[in-house]
Amino acid sequence: MTTSSISATTGVTPTTSTAQTSGGATSGSGPVVSIANGTAGAAGGSVINVSELVSELVSAAQAPQEALIASQTESVTTEISALGQLQSALSTFQSSVTPLATASAFGTLSAQSSDQTAFTANASSSASTGTYSVSVSQLAQAEQLLSGAFTGDGTSEVGTGTLAIAVGGTGFNVTIGSGNDTLNGIAQAINTASGNPGITATVLQGVGGAHLLLSSSLTGAANTITVTETDGGGGLSALTYGTGNTSHYQVETAAQDANFSIAGVAGTSSSNTVTDALSGVTLDLLATTSGATLSVATDASATQSNIDSFVGAYNTLVQTLNQLGGFDASTDTAGPMMGNGLLLNIQSQMSEALYNLVDDTGSADINSLASIGITTNSDGTLSVNDSTLSNALATNFGAVSALFSGTGGIASTLNSQITAALGSSGPIGDESQSLTNQENALTTQSNTLNAQMTALTASLTQQYSALNTLLSSLQSTSAYLTEAFATLPTVQGQPNA
Repeated sequence: MTTSSISATTGVTPTTSTAQTSGGATSGSGPVVSIANGTAGAAGGSVINVSELVSELVSAAQAPQEALIASQTESVTTEISALGQLQSALSTFQSSVTPLATASAFGTLSAQSSDQTAFTANASSSASTGTYSVSVSQLAQAEQLLSGAFTGDGTSEVGTGTLAIAVGGTGFNVTIGSGNDTLNGIAQAINTASGNPGITATVLQGVGGAHLLLSSSLTGAANTITVTETDGGGGLSALTYGTGNTSHYQVETAAQDANFSIAGVAGTSSSNTVTDALSGVTLDLLATTSGATLSVATDASATQSNIDSFVGAYNTLVQTLNQLGGFDASTDTAGPMMGNGLLLNIQSQMSEALYNLVDDTGSADINSLASIGITTNSDGTLSVNDSTLSNALATNFGAVSALFSGTGGIASTLNSQITAALGSSGPIGDESQSLTNQENALTTQSNTLNAQMTALTASLTQQYSALNTLLSSLQSTSAYLTEAFATLPTVQGQPNA
């Protein structure tokens, strides 16, 4: 028996044997190739299917290691995905914590008018709380002028020239030629003119003829309309208007300022939106009034809405954390982060922040979530008693503010914890980097294994091809010897005397 042993770096040691077969019994180990007596292969053809044999040997060496790398990669990928879900869930929850985490967040003020038909108001955080009497004796108006009647229906020729039109201190020019010298053409030219600050021209039909109506969009006594002809002619003189020249138009609406008073202090405004009369408060004047009241106070409804949003966001977070770190008995499935130290630590810190007593609220009655109507359900989620919460905000707004935003407050503590956890040097960042390193190492292992298998394939192919050539040669020699022995003369034995 002739044996050829081939070794590779993977530890694979394929062995190929040739053997004479007698009675169907063949001995040897590894892939076995037999050279049988007869004429098969006498022409020196291939004895071994090299590509198939090498493929099977390489697969046998590669499969166990490849399966291990794939299993480890799947595990790391699952952990990376779970960590991403945790990161996203905490970030989303933090967006509901932030409006409650600082005292300034509780400084939202509301401004209420006792007569919404006379004026409305809103207040910024810079406003001062208080109640103020408001009267409005006059609203701001924009000027509107109606020209005298022109014969025809707006299509009759008026004249040509150049008009300089202004409102307040801003003006523009309109040139009228033979192509647009009708009232309709002049109105269109005004409306489409470059630099028009807000004057609209309209042609009105009346029993006496057509009229040009000029309407300004700018309110205030200073924003009067003037129209002058600047070409030196008089073709458009019937459309001019200004100081000492008021006969061509009648004032339909006079330009005027708003007149009002707040807490007895008189004020004027060119606009009906008043922003500078009461610090931090904007008034929108709608009608005259003599006995309305403005109230500026802390906006408890906005705070209650923020607290409700906080509870809802926390409940969503709890569901995500339970999915990541819990166990589903109905499906016998563990969460991808069950038993993970990072997740357990985050849950522990959050529970401590939620359920510890806050001492610095200034109230012995309001020092915990439960004291303002927020209680814990059996599944770890929270519920809000809106009546209890509303009463706490109404009776001691400052204590509720301190409960969330003060030193050691619930929201301020949670906000700090989440910021630290999500930071680039925080535990989530560290865990993410560790998993990324593992993923990269597995990729390197996979690439190395592929390179080893490529080298093994080349080595085995070379060696088995050489063996194939040898075996083919042996078959040719065997065939030759068989034929040679067949041609030898038969030796006759001598008979006995």
